[in-house]
Amino acid sequence: MLLKSKPDIGESEVTDKRLWLDRRRFLAVGAAFIGSGAPALAGPLANVGKSGWRVDDPSTPLNDVTHYNNFYEFGTDKSDPAQMAPSFFGKAPKPWTVTVSGECAKPAAVAYEDLIRPHRLEERIYRMRCVEAWSMVIPWVGVPLGEVLKRFEPNSKAKYVEFTTLVDPERFPGQRGGTLDWPYIEGLRLDEAMHPLTLLAVGLYGEELLPQNGAPIRLVVPWKYGFKSIKSIVGIRFTQTPARTTWMKAAPREYGFFANVNPKVDHPRWSQAKERRIGEFLKRETLAFNGYADQVAALYSGMDLAVNF
Repeated sequence: MLLKSKPDIGESEVTDKRLWLDRRRFLAVGAAFIGSGAPALAGPLANVGKSGWRVDDPSTPLNDVTHYNNFYEFGTDKSDPAQMAPSFFGKAPKPWTVTVSGECAKPAAVAYEDLIRPHRLEERIYRMRCVEAWSMVIPWVGVPLGEVLKRFEPNSKAKYVEFTTLVDPERFPGQRGGTLDWPYIEGLRLDEAMHPLTLLAVGLYGEELLPQNGAPIRLVVPWKYGFKSIKSIVGIRFTQTPARTTWMKAAPREYGFFANVNPKVDHPRWSQAKERRIGEFLKRETLAFNGYADQVAALYSGMDLAVNF
């Protein structure tokens, strides 16, 4: 169930004892990094408003959100990002610049702070679904991507948006090998990018993003499989044609451009009809568009979603 009215929810209603304990452990890890001489990257985000975009599913505990991740720049195992994240501390992720280019009237290289500052930060609680059939519910903090993109005035030739992740093997040890063709590239159709659900995230659970979650700025597209929500973005480009994305290049039979959550279209190596929510034992039915069909299904009217997977 997706609620659009702006609720008046107190902190005690969203933070149970287990999450509070996870948060304490999370802060203890940050303290350990400080003690080792590495700067702590996570910190509380100020002036975050509550958004009407939220689901009533229980949120996944912070410890799971920050310790069970896909981020191949740090390694291929789910635990690698959290374990290898200290490599990111050697060079703090700020200052950070995002270069916006392509089919727009106002291309620019913009500092992270200037990209975010004009917009109101808001918390949105989204379901997130991985192509490997596991899922989470995450309280993201960010700004609507469409509001950011409008500032650069995409022109009539702009039909798609391409995103690029930082390439820096010193920070990302996973980039020292040939697991994927670096840099990591993802893309959306322009109307998908401008949709009000699409979020440019800078935090979760009220804190700045940690490296394993895509610090300092990442995409969140909740009706698509997780690999579309590209992390540590340094490039945004308006294009006339769709990007040849990283996973399309690596395994075109398995990963398509659209990557909409679709229980009726299986991955070649496993079913997508069910998923396991992290922290739960039993599987649950996968929802079309990850439960956001009422909001986004019209974007794909007339398309064969088995072909355009």
